[in-house]
Amino acid sequence: MSEAHHPAGSPNWQIYQGIRRPHDGVGRLPEPPPWRTFTGGPPLRTPPGDSGNPHAAASYRPGAEAIRQVNAALYLRRPLLVTGAPGTGKSSLAYAVAHELGLGKVLHWPITSRVALRDGLYEYDPLTRLYGAERARDGGKPSTDDIGDYLRLGPLGTALLPFEKPRVLLVDEIDKSDFDLPNDLLTIFEKGSYELVELARRAAPTARVMTADSTTDRVEIREGTVTCRAFPLVVMTSNGEREFPPAFLRRCVTVNLKQPATVEELTAIVREHLVGVVGQDGELPDGARKIIQRFFERRSSGLLANDQLLNAIYMCHHASFSEQPESVLELADQVMPFLSGDVPQNHDD
Repeated sequence: MSEAHHPAGSPNWQIYQGIRRPHDGVGRLPEPPPWRTFTGGPPLRTPPGDSGNPHAAASYRPGAEAIRQVNAALYLRRPLLVTGAPGTGKSSLAYAVAHELGLGKVLHWPITSRVALRDGLYEYDPLTRLYGAERARDGGKPSTDDIGDYLRLGPLGTALLPFEKPRVLLVDEIDKSDFDLPNDLLTIFEKGSYELVELARRAAPTARVMTADSTTDRVEIREGTVTCRAFPLVVMTSNGEREFPPAFLRRCVTVNLKQPATVEELTAIVREHLVGVVGQDGELPDGARKIIQRFFERRSSGLLANDQLLNAIYMCHHASFSEQPESVLELADQVMPFLSGDVPQNHDD
């Protein structure tokens, strides 16, 4: 492959660079391994639009390990399991990849204990369909029943459509799921396909259905089955609150996002998010730097998340117009409560 196809200064094999600027590098993604080849069709273009979270996409700073593992997931066509403490950017990683590689809007599937596999694949509304048929009969009108009006693909179901380029699916907080969901996902991830039972049972199992992208634009489902073409980049986030089955883990690429280890790393994160709000000429004011130092020191006493630091600096920047410096730092502590661990009795040390 010619060097002209690669972003300047980038390693040839890495498609996702973490540079936060869109490029067409995904076009040089090689053919998948033979055991991860999917043949769905006809091919669909990625819907227009960016990631859906422009701030996260443009401000996220991935580490070298995260960049390597994202690329491993892209090459191997495997899900990416992202673990780490709250506020380390697990969800932001999905938006950053979609933005840089031009993969369209991130399909977001938030997980709770009540979520089942079917919820992510598609929804069918038989009651509304029944009421519509009854109204047509009562009005003496011929039935114009279209099952596609009552079927809508979910985030997972949409991600598995036969797109030419992989879509990004964010499965958020999978450790909150029912015990069976990770195992249920295994078959879907291995086959890259699923069946819409309500269509498969029909004499003519073809329909144009709604997707998670749009309720107006439809896609055609043939023979009641969806099969992917480019396996999606599935980013599953976990706070490490549970263990996953070995069969599930061996089918995932994993990465653990670490908390920033130094004041300088924290300062770089704050600069990316807030320098246009609280700073000037690319520099942070002294008050912001004091709060960063305070956050770094307090972190040894209990769990704190990076977004708490951002909230504290934003609030204290505005409070500093009318409050004394001591009161501003007290406000910072209040905006940065410990999330776990032994809370010290005195924060003034």
